[in-house]
Amino acid sequence: MDLIRLLCAIFFPPLGVFLQVGIGKDFWINILLTLFGYIPGIVHAVWVIAKK
Repeated sequence: MDLIRLLCAIFFPPLGVFLQVGIGKDFWINILLTLFGYIPGIVHAVWVIAKK
């Protein structure tokens, strides 16, 4: 399942975070980071997935 989350995090970072933690503060932070830049969104998503 982590592989699927990581692939989602690379192609659409908010989806990877959503699959890991649901709708919460990490999800909204990732939405903002993805809007500001695609790479920060990916980095945050991978970090959230690896942290749990």
